[in-house]
Formats: sequence, C-alpha cells, structure tokens
Amino acid sequence: MDYFKKILKFAKPYTKYAWLNILFNILYAIFNVLSVLAFIPVLGILFGKEERITTKPTFNDGVYDYIQSSLNYYVSNMLESGGVEKALLFICAISFSMFFFKNLFRYLALYVLAFLRNGVVKDLRDSLYHKIVELPISYFSEKKKGDTIARMTSDVQEVETSFLNSLEAIVREPLTIVFTLISMFAISAKLTLFAFILLPVSGILISSISKKLKATSLLAQHETGNFLSFIEETLGGLKVIKSFTAEDEMAQKFKNSTSRFEKLMNSVLHRKSLASPMSEFLGSTTIIAILWFGGRIVLSGQDEMKPQEFLGYIGLFYLILNPAKAISKAIFSVQKGNASAERIMSILETKNEIIDKPDALDKKSFETEIALKNISFKYKDEFVLKDFSLNVPKGKTVALVGQSGSGKSTLANLIPRFYDVNQGEILIDNKNIKDIKKEALRDLIGLVTQESILFHDTVKNNITLGIENASDDDIIKAAKIANAHEFIKDLPQGYDTNIGDSGNTLSGGQRQRLSIARAVLKNPPIMILDEATSALDTESEQLVQKALEKMMENRTSIVIAHRLSTIQKADLIVVMQKGKIVEQGTHEDLLNKKDIYHKLVNMQSLG
Repeated sequence: MDYFKKILKFAKPYTKYAWLNILFNILYAIFNVLSVLAFIPVLGILFGKEERITTKPTFNDGVYDYIQSSLNYYVSNMLESGGVEKALLFICAISFSMFFFKNLFRYLALYVLAFLRNGVVKDLRDSLYHKIVELPISYFSEKKKGDTIARMTSDVQEVETSFLNSLEAIVREPLTIVFTLISMFAISAKLTLFAFILLPVSGILISSISKKLKATSLLAQHETGNFLSFIEETLGGLKVIKSFTAEDEMAQKFKNSTSRFEKLMNSVLHRKSLASPMSEFLGSTTIIAILWFGGRIVLSGQDEMKPQEFLGYIGLFYLILNPAKAISKAIFSVQKGNASAERIMSILETKNEIIDKPDALDKKSFETEIALKNISFKYKDEFVLKDFSLNVPKGKTVALVGQSGSGKSTLANLIPRFYDVNQGEILIDNKNIKDIKKEALRDLIGLVTQESILFHDTVKNNITLGIENASDDDIIKAAKIANAHEFIKDLPQGYDTNIGDSGNTLSGGQRQRLSIARAVLKNPPIMILDEATSALDTESEQLVQKALEKMMENRTSIVIAHRLSTIQKADLIVVMQKGKIVEQGTHEDLLNKKDIYHKLVNMQSLG
C-alpha cells in the first residue's frame, strides 16, 4: 500500500472534495441502514408479533430502541385512525424518503469525488511530464522510449481505474459496514460476535490472492512498455523494415510480446474476477451459519431478539455483503494499481544528478573564453574522453574532426551540461559551468544538430521555440539569415503552415534551415554545430553552409564536422582520435604537416 499512499499525496490540493465525499458517504450510510431498520417494527405490527405503542416514547433506552419505538408508535396511530391502508401508505412514504436521500447522497459523494479524481490524474500527468523534461539525457539513453510513454499513458490510466475508482468503495463501504454493525449489535450482540468470528477467514483468503495479483500486474505493465517501444521503433524505421522485407520477422517479434502480455493479463483478470464470486460465496456461507445459529437463539428463547428483528438482522447482514464485496474488489484493484503506481513513482523519485547549486550564478553574458581543462568522461565503462584540454577564445571558430567514436559529439553534450564530466572541469569566463545555473548556461548556447529536431506545429512556433515575444520582423530576419525565408513564404500558409510530425512535410535541407533559423533567433554568443550538414545533399549543403557562415559571424563557434570542406575557414581545427587531440592548427598548417588531417582530406577528395 506504500505506493497507494504516495499517489494519495497528490490529493492534498483537493482535500475539501475528500471531506465533502466523506460527509455525503456518512449520510448515505445512515439512510442505507435506516431503510432496512424502518421495516422491523412494521413487520412486527402487521404480522401481529409486536404490541402496538400508544404512548409517545422518550429517549431513555438508547438510539436503536428509541427509533424502533417511535416508528412503532406512529404506525400504531395510523392503524388506529386510518387502518392498514393508511399505515402502509405511511410506510411507503418513509421508505421512499429513505431511498431518495440514500441515492441523493450517493450521487453527491460521486459528484465531488470526480473533482478529486480528475485533479489527481491531471497533476500526476503534469508531474510526470515535468520530471521527464527535467531528467538528464543520460536517463533516457538507458531507457526505452515506449516504456516511458507506457508509464505516462497506460500506467496513469491504471492508477485512475484501480486506485481512484476504488477510493469511493474504500471510503463509502466501510462507513456502511460500521453503521450496519452498530445496528446489528443493537439488535443482538451475541449473534454479531458469532458473525465476527467468521469474517476474518474471508479476509485472509482474499488477501493471499491479492498479493499474487500485484506481482503479475507489474510484469504485465512492463510488457506493455516493451511493445509500445517496439511500435515506436517500427514507426521510426518503417523504410528500413520494408526495404529489407522484414515485415514478417518484425510482426513475429511483436506477436511474441503481445502473446506474453496476453498470458499475464489472463492471469491478472482471472485473479481479479475471483474477487467478487469468492466474497459472495464466503458471505453466503456466513449468512447460512448465522441463519442456523440465530434461528436456534430465536426458537429456543435464549435471547430477547424477536422474530421480526431476526428478519431485519438478516436484511442488515445482506446490506453488509455488497460493501464487503466492493471492498474486496477494491483491495484487488489497489494491488493491481500498485504495480502501475510503483512504475510511475520510480520516475518521479529518480534523483537528478545534474542540478543547480544553491548559490549558482545567473550568468547573462560571455566575455572571454571556453576552457576545457583535463576533462575525462565515460557513458558506461570505457572513457570516451581522456584528460582532454582545449581553449575556445571568444569570437573564434574551432572545428573538431576525426573518425566516429573519437568523442567529438560528446563534447557537444558536455558544454551545455547535458552530461557532467567525470574528471576535470569546463569553464566559461573562468567560471566552472557547475557553478552556473543550467538555464543561464543554456541561454548562452545555440545548438544545431545533425538531426533536425522539429515539432508537429507551425513554422513560426518551431522557430520561436523557447523564445517569448519574438516579433514577426525578428522571425523573418532569422529565417533570411538561415536561407529559409524563400521556401517558407511559398508554403500554403507561409509561417503559419503546420509542418507535420517531426517536420516530415519538408525536405532535409528545409528542416535543417529551420533549425538554424531557430538558433539565429535565439541569438546566443556561443554556437555548437554538431555535424549540421552531414545528412544533406550537395545543393542543400551549400545553402545550409552559407546560412551557417552567416550565423557564425561575430560568434564563438564549436563546429563538429564530418565533411572537411565545410570547416576550411575555421580559426582552429582540432583532430581527435579515441578521446584525445592528435593534431591542431589551421587548415593550411595541417595540410602542410601531411599527417592525419592531410590523409582525411585526401580520403574525402578521392571519395
């Protein structure tokens, strides 16, 4: 139940609705019990088993006796003055009132609970999204995207269904049972104590099954994440799947996953389905035992309980059966939901290692240089960068070249602090980036990656991502610098055209120029270009390269290059191998050395 309690913490802002729900459920429980108690004196009088009361009772012998005597008194008066028909009409009016108020308060309890339930689900989703955006990139490099999506969708849905729908039963049904038991004790303490001996047996049986349900549910939710990840990978790699005619192979893998999910869900639903029949069977067994024991008491005269009270007692015990059934179902639901809650809380409780220090600087400008001092970094076991040092003076363009896996893109992740170095330090204006607020640090940096990250939104909103109050003139100016204005104005709605999922209505070159326009509009003093042209055709590359050159004017730029033709004008070219610098200098200097860089240029020229 620990995770259930953690989810309930999200209900704090909605406490007033919880109290209103409890109030309405108390009133529901009272009228529910009274609707049965009202018939006891009536049965006695109508069937001649109870003396009629002609004197108005006084409150001396307790609540139960006073209520029973009062009803007896009014029914007796009715019978005297108007006969049986008038008494029956009175009884029907009382019953109608009881059932009306019982159901009115039941509706009101559910009405106010809706605000609590939907509010908790909204806040839970908001918290999950906020946490996902806040967590470092390293967290997601180790997780499947589909599993994270499953936690935000199906797991939250399961929590809503299992936990929050069970809240009503967990609050209302115990109240009904408490008020019913009080009435049963008032009628016969001996018979109620006998019933109490039988009830714990039911609880133990139900509890043992519900524990197994949680373990199976956890496996089922994990499998949901697996096949959602598989769907996400399939949609992303559809061209490759089709080109390698691997449709049947992929379909079989998906089928294996859904088959495992089917078996797990069958087990979950079989156990859950057992809750209601088992509780009903155990309840019926208890009622039969009570009929036998209570019948003996009434027939032998061992108790003051009258036959009509015994009938009313059986009615009250039946009143307990449905709440007991609902509680057992709620227990099963909570156990099932506990597995989903555990998966949700594992994200919400994940510690973010990349956080701002309490006294972190809110740095607004870049003045002198970026310095990487003896930094070492590893993603898992092996170091990608080892004792690496580099200075990037303000206003200069430094290009990083080298074979794949040499650590170039890792540097692009370390400077904006997407990851933290394992050893050494990165300084901006002689301030360690760990001492600068993350938001302030990233405001100083513009990033253009090999893959154009665009969103299912308009051109305008993609360019102004993270930038508030940008004027149309500023947006058009940025687009012109990025050589994007010409194609944007030819789109159906110009800057208000929706570019589709990941910008799939645009060509690769157009998408990249939009990414550059976004970086230009941000106007940061430091620009990081991570192989920004490597995925483009020659014509698109020339347009993008011109856009990049315009953008890099008067800026400090770190360019990670695959195509060496794009970095000939760099102030410094750094050649990397296995996380270390093996050569550095200008394009001409490195060519004259006729070493590694010279070989790389020749290889690309031959290519």
